[in-house]
Amino acid sequence: MSALALSVLLSLVSAVAYAGGAILQERVAATTPERRYAPLRRGAWWTAIALNGLGAVLHVVALAYGPLSLVQPLGALTIVFALPMAAVFVRRRAGATAWRGAIMATVGLAGLLSLTSSTHTQSLDGPEHLMLALVTGGGVLALMVAAHAVHRHPVVRSVLLACAAGAAFGIASVFTKTVAVEWSRDVPLVEQLPSLGVIAVLAAAGVLLSQASYRGAGLAAPLSTVTVVNPVVAAAVGLTLLGESFRYGVAGTALALGCGVVAAGGLILLTTERIARETSTAPVAEEPPAVPDEAEPPRPRPVTEGPRPERVPEALPAMPSQHTGAALGRHRPRHPGRRRERMVS
Repeated sequence: MSALALSVLLSLVSAVAYAGGAILQERVAATTPERRYAPLRRGAWWTAIALNGLGAVLHVVALAYGPLSLVQPLGALTIVFALPMAAVFVRRRAGATAWRGAIMATVGLAGLLSLTSSTHTQSLDGPEHLMLALVTGGGVLALMVAAHAVHRHPVVRSVLLACAAGAAFGIASVFTKTVAVEWSRDVPLVEQLPSLGVIAVLAAAGVLLSQASYRGAGLAAPLSTVTVVNPVVAAAVGLTLLGESFRYGVAGTALALGCGVVAAGGLILLTTERIARETSTAPVAEEPPAVPDEAEPPRPRPVTEGPRPERVPEALPAMPSQHTGAALGRHRPRHPGRRRERMVS
């Protein structure tokens, strides 16, 4: 197996490990929203860290055998592998739009693979190391401040944090590539300690920022942003500072840019489809049934319209009956006719 083929195989396995770690990170962020950056008490989070560590080790070995402009774009397959893995492990099925996006991303990455040159690359010198580290640190801090400023918009905050995580991962890959090149040239380990320190800091920052980006935004938007920003940043540095190039000169570079646009369009389809699915399937809060207030007095019944009953005048009270008078101990009034008969007799 050639060095280029081994680099591609390791990059694919690394993408699978990264996809599993991303799925677990999103689940942890959804179940423990109060732990933004590092939910240390969750075993699932440590499993995600282990998967990310495995993916990082395989990624480093792939960088040792292949060019940076090839290995980093293959990392974008993480979102493609995350679709079927999420359907199997998290019971989230992907729609037709998501699969079209996955096919577009795969075709774009295949084009980049065919156009990438496997020529020997160079490493960064001391001033370039320092400049790249300072620019990366300033950019990551600026994105974090901007994300905290828009905390009321979860999707925007998530995208900003994912951009910071992708930039950290991409520049960490650049430093990893330079360390691998210098290691092959028998450079003493003491001279590589600053680069190793920068790699450790950027990798830890990328993991924590990516974990925070999953809070309140689901899986698609943060993962797609990281997988796009990471290879773009790393490939840009590799083409400008490490002397890497594409085949066929200017024409090959133009075709590679076109393939990159196709891959980015596929990732955008994946993002929009997943966001639409998560929005449409979000549970709607049902209104609780109205409970009658016990202290509230009963409302009078509405009076129906119709003929009103005639009122009896108050001046003419009803005469009591004979039985009523007897019950009350009253004497019946004498009849006037009988009184006249007694007077005549």
